[in-house]
Amino acid sequence: MTKRFLMLSPDDGAEVLKCLAAPARLAILKLLHAAGPMNVNDIAERLEMPQSSTSTHLNMLEDAGLIRTEVQKARKGSQKVCHAVHDEVILTFGPAESAAENTIEVIMPVGLYSGFDVSAPCGMCSSEGIIGFLDSPDTFLSPDRMKAGLLWFTRGYVDYQFPNNARIRGAEVQELELVIELSSEVPGTSEDWPSDIRISVNGTALTTWTSPGDFGDRRGTFTPDWWKLRGSQYGMLKSFRVTPAGTFVDGMRVSDTTLADLNLLEHRSIRLRIEVPDGAAHPGGVNIFGRGFGNYDQDIILRLRT
Repeated sequence: MTKRFLMLSPDDGAEVLKCLAAPARLAILKLLHAAGPMNVNDIAERLEMPQSSTSTHLNMLEDAGLIRTEVQKARKGSQKVCHAVHDEVILTFGPAESAAENTIEVIMPVGLYSGFDVSAPCGMCSSEGIIGFLDSPDTFLSPDRMKAGLLWFTRGYVDYQFPNNARIRGAEVQELELVIELSSEVPGTSEDWPSDIRISVNGTALTTWTSPGDFGDRRGTFTPDWWKLRGSQYGMLKSFRVTPAGTFVDGMRVSDTTLADLNLLEHRSIRLRIEVPDGAAHPGGVNIFGRGFGNYDQDIILRLRT
């Protein structure tokens, strides 16, 4: 089984190390590794901790990227199930600049798509307000889309075209990573609203990730106050990583698609498609969160490690 590593340096790992400093949070991680995914009540019971304290620790672990949570059906309503993300956390004191020199990063605003074909309900907004008209696909033609911090649609796709800076440098790519905050899309919100979201690069499908829901139980960390609470508030930060050994989501191998399948050397650009296909088993739409919205103040990140 492929190990899932998180490598930190003293410069970029302060928040994670602070999170790991609490014995209670270490106990939670140890339990999740030993017992597998568990819900909040079971974790609190096994560790003999109050549920309120357990929830607080889990929120901190999730914010630090050390666990991920998914909402699943339960006998009565729904339950939040917690998964450990990494098998090992490694702190390295090597020079930080060496890792930076080997990583080419491009940040793409969510509204700077190069093509689209979407169906309503759909829309976009910036940190200041709604862009164009709600539920009108023609709004996706608006020049103001460049300001978008959140966009959503029910079916269809948006395409993004990144420069292939590795090809320009003549560098061989060892790994491609995409980091995107995503959720399902339902009128209002619903934690139990699965949606199959397909991620493709250069016309090749990497994987289809099923979002568990559209989250609105609390305001997103960066979501502006004017955005109604009954609207989508935040998503899940997903890492889609392609290596010579296959494709990984949050460190777990999910498909046989490799770097060789993407033909990076043959293309002057790297084309990303985020899609809810017509034939999806769970056609629950998609929200794509960018800067100024959601729990992570970032747009779509492409990293090429050479």
